[in-house]
Amino acid sequence: MKLTPMKNLAAGAALIVLANVVALTGVYLNRSGEPDSRVVLSQRELGMPWGWQADRDNSGMVLGLNWRVHDGDAVEYSFGGYGYHGGTPDWLDEARMQALGFDVGGLHDDTTARRRFERQLPREVLLVLELAGPAWQQALERARANAARHEAARLANADSKEFAEKAKRAREQLQREEAANSRLFAIDVGPDRAGLRAKYPDRRRYLILKATLRPRLETRERKTRVTGYVSELAASRINVPHALRPVLEPVLRKPWRNELDPGKSFEVSLAVGQRLEPWIEAISAAR
Repeated sequence: MKLTPMKNLAAGAALIVLANVVALTGVYLNRSGEPDSRVVLSQRELGMPWGWQADRDNSGMVLGLNWRVHDGDAVEYSFGGYGYHGGTPDWLDEARMQALGFDVGGLHDDTTARRRFERQLPREVLLVLELAGPAWQQALERARANAARHEAARLANADSKEFAEKAKRAREQLQREEAANSRLFAIDVGPDRAGLRAKYPDRRRYLILKATLRPRLETRERKTRVTGYVSELAASRINVPHALRPVLEPVLRKPWRNELDPGKSFEVSLAVGQRLEPWIEAISAAR
């Protein structure tokens, strides 16, 4: 039966209403009750979308969550030894991969089993993100040690431009780590929120969010390590309520974590709800 234009219009309108109802129901379920976590983040952990500044009339605005992984693949410190928005964590081992449902049988002596392992489909997992805790302290110590090592090499090779340049880059890396880089680190994964929350009860320091985990084999010094690549937060882009946009406009600039001077800053009260979806409760200019 062929629909008339009016019926087509009515059907389209009904679909729009239904989609809005579904979306609003999801928001309500997510924000009902006490948040699973509530943290205060700064421009170090939240970045502006590229190109937004050029479009002042854009009615929508989002912040991207900047989180880091101490990457087991990183041998040198040239980029801090940490992956942004994904990586192969040094703490993610064979036992954890098996507990998350990946088949790890026969990997150490069977080439076919290794290929089968790496071809397994990615899984959704719950990722624990730690704010300004021991993982960030470790990053600071590594940056300081790296800067000290390169400064000693510069002094021992006073006539070398190469050593002077390396020392300069190491000092800049330390400055970024101290003042600009994200302090939000992935520290654990699991399939069960209750179990992770019992392990990390501080809801003002530990976020639990949905992420994607892919199996990976890492070979180093002829030894193969079973691990995984964690990435793709289910909610990495967070909408800014229209009423709060004016607070951010004065501090809109390039991504702060790539600069030595973070410049003007802000603080965001971020809540994560029952469906592990984050939203912004408040924004204030820090200075």
